[in-house]
Amino acid sequence: MKPKKTQLFFIALLPPVEVQEVANGIKEQFAQFYQSSAAQKSPPHITLQPPFRWKVIELPLLQENLQKFAMSQSAVPIILDGFGAFKSRVIYINVLQTPELMSLQTELITMLKLSLNIQDKLAKNNPFSPHITVAFRDLTKENFQRAWPEFQWQQLHFEFTVPQLTLLNHNGKFWEVIQEFNFQVIG
Repeated sequence: MKPKKTQLFFIALLPPVEVQEVANGIKEQFAQFYQSSAAQKSPPHITLQPPFRWKVIELPLLQENLQKFAMSQSAVPIILDGFGAFKSRVIYINVLQTPELMSLQTELITMLKLSLNIQDKLAKNNPFSPHITVAFRDLTKENFQRAWPEFQWQQLHFEFTVPQLTLLNHNGKFWEVIQEFNFQVIG
């Protein structure tokens, strides 16, 4: 069997382990009570660059550019506050649109486009809306209508700083962390 020439990657911010554990617990609730387990195929994350295909042979070029980019950035303060939803198929933990987060995402997207010609065609019509998905794709409309009233007003609040950018790869079954790129340390 020949190895694939391209693979799927995406770039994200991962919350601290304690926050990931809470988010994974919520994902487990969706799997158990609402038959929605697709969100369990990736670690809890805030997507900065949606999935894109990249030549495996050129992975070092991507990594080098991400390393340079990360070294030009500071750690990002993140605030999670409650839950949100997209239409009737996605429920997520709401991430506040802080200036630092919005700026980081804009600068990353610009660098990827100019340096590597990586661009998301859908991004032109869908502005960046940071979130941590806990149920999607396999969440039926019926189960969404059952789950949303339970989560819509549920309290959840975390504040933390993310010290690195994370590159993830789809291995054919789930998303896994390939490499983390530390942001510039200040002070």
